Amino acid sequence: MDTRTSAYLQENFQHYLEDLKTLVRIPSVSFPEFPAQELKRSAEAVAALLKKRGLENVQILEVPGAHPYVYADWLHAPGCPTLLLYAHHDVQPPGRPEIWKSPAFEPTLRQGPGGERLYGRGAADDKAGIVLHTAAIDSYLKTEGKLPVNVRVVIEGEEEIGSSHLPKFLEMYRSKLDADVLVLTDSGNFDIGIPALTVALRGLVEMEIEVRALNKTVHSGMWGGPVPDPTMALTKILSGLVDDQGRIAIPGVLEQVRPISAAEEAEIKRTPFNEAEFRKQAGMVESAELLREGPSPGAQVWRLPSLTVNAIQASSRKQAGNIICDVAWAKVTIRLVPDMDPMKVRQALEKFLRSRVPWGLELHLKSDAANPAWATDTSSPAFAAAEAALEKGYGKRPYKIGCGGSIPFVGPFAQALGGAPALLIGVEDPYTDAHGENESVLVSDLKKGMLGQIHLFSEMAKRWKQ
Repeated sequence: MDTRTSAYLQENFQHYLEDLKTLVRIPSVSFPEFPAQELKRSAEAVAALLKKRGLENVQILEVPGAHPYVYADWLHAPGCPTLLLYAHHDVQPPGRPEIWKSPAFEPTLRQGPGGERLYGRGAADDKAGIVLHTAAIDSYLKTEGKLPVNVRVVIEGEEEIGSSHLPKFLEMYRSKLDADVLVLTDSGNFDIGIPALTVALRGLVEMEIEVRALNKTVHSGMWGGPVPDPTMALTKILSGLVDDQGRIAIPGVLEQVRPISAAEEAEIKRTPFNEAEFRKQAGMVESAELLREGPSPGAQVWRLPSLTVNAIQASSRKQAGNIICDVAWAKVTIRLVPDMDPMKVRQALEKFLRSRVPWGLELHLKSDAANPAWATDTSSPAFAAAEAALEKGYGKRPYKIGCGGSIPFVGPFAQALGGAPALLIGVEDPYTDAHGENESVLVSDLKKGMLGQIHLFSEMAKRWKQ
């Protein structure tokens, strides 16, 4: 069965690649500053694709105030497990157009790290995830006329902005979501051609910081000296958030971190780390130092918290006049690990920021997200099935890794399904540049990921019956 279905997928891979290109062309940015109608158009395109590839009961699900979800199912495998297949169709903002080598929403094939890559916003994160599902389903239905498992498909429309309406979605549509295993194709591989199962995600606390000194900008020559500079005040505040080694310096934050266990350290040591390759993948300048903490930088990303200034703004780089700015703004995020309480971290961050404001300036804070970290028990047979499937798809044994990023959907959904095992797989790699300019997916790994999905369906059915 798998052999025939896999052969069909490989013969028809170009059609599935075109499916991905069609989705990438739609600028489905979920951020508030971007047109919401593009999310509706994207949802309609996803619904059309699900129907085209053989899924049934295709619906666009609306939640008040939220961007649309898309649902479909195929439930004709009695006695076999039901998989809830997840991906999201919304994407990050495109970023700086001058940095893109081809327009963000014009999918473009060209050579890159590892071989031919498809470039475009959402090519990997996470429209590739949608096509992993549809390609495997279509290949089974075209060759066997049926699937070896039951599937429900949920494609979210607001993952990139924190899934804030997810509780309401679960309340409204819980009856459509019953499943034995959750499969999320929104994570990455360990490296090019080397698959991975993601078994832990960091959580996220976000804070916008605004420091105001004036109700207008003023001439820096006429007023500089006695009038405080809000941009300098902001930099003084931000500089105190970490110590000289880059570790979080906010009282009450690191105290929440659970020590790395012996079992975790053993899996970390099994996972290879090459510093030169790591630096290259990150795009570090030659003189930059790695800020080391824990067993390895890889483990540091997966298992320890971090703080980042995501954006900072005062005046304009293109129109930087000789002025004292009226206001300065920054966005700061803290990535959380298991046992860290998002609300306590947010409170500690806010208290620290308020204590650091110099010269009596006004401070305005806005908190956008506070989501916990997530980790899973891998003893379920579902993980053995996934490991076997990925090894067949890629020809290499997968690693179990953590992910430094966040997927707010995972924890609440797994909990809503009564603690059902959650399998996190995907086709991103260290050169994908998800969320950055020139996002891409390696075409050969996209095909291997689709093959892995085919094997996942059959492995899950086989192991469920044992």
